[in-house]
Amino acid sequence: MSKENYTKYVILGLLTTHCRSGYSMKKMIDTSLNYFWKVSYGQIYPTLKVLVDEGLAEMSDVVDDGNKREKKEYSITEKGQEELRDWLQRPIVSIPVEKNELLLKLFFSRNVEKDCSIEQLNSYLHLQKERLAVYQTIEKMIQSYSTGLEDERYWLITLDYGKRTTNAVIEWCEETIRMLSKN
Repeated sequence: MSKENYTKYVILGLLTTHCRSGYSMKKMIDTSLNYFWKVSYGQIYPTLKVLVDEGLAEMSDVVDDGNKREKKEYSITEKGQEELRDWLQRPIVSIPVEKNELLLKLFFSRNVEKDCSIEQLNSYLHLQKERLAVYQTIEKMIQSYSTGLEDERYWLITLDYGKRTTNAVIEWCEETIRMLSKN
């Protein structure tokens, strides 16, 4: 069974927000989606071209008032809306496998000193605490600049997932460090 390319749905979804250009999509990906879904800048424009070719999006040339240059703006078509809704309504049939370098290293850690594993865990714990702080900042930003858009509710839901899983990882790191620290 071939792997489905979800980039198409990422771009269609972004077209339902304020994102109209590849650049604005990249900014939105970097500041929100990147915490749970990776899309490279190099995927955006080829995917937009495919969406236009398939009639799922439309492209128009617009003059940018700031620098008087023409830029391409995209919008989702009704066919694109239907495609996105169809995908959103499909059930999730499997849990994706997470690639986690720390877990991979811990799995084989009998080959190094225990202190090395504890150091790895402390480093990971620090990164997780930094991530949690970023999530909390994003949450405050969404709440303070709230425009009442229905999207905001769902953005906060996905952010809550990130906060909860990060808190669980922090707790796991702390407990694992305590466990390994015992003789």
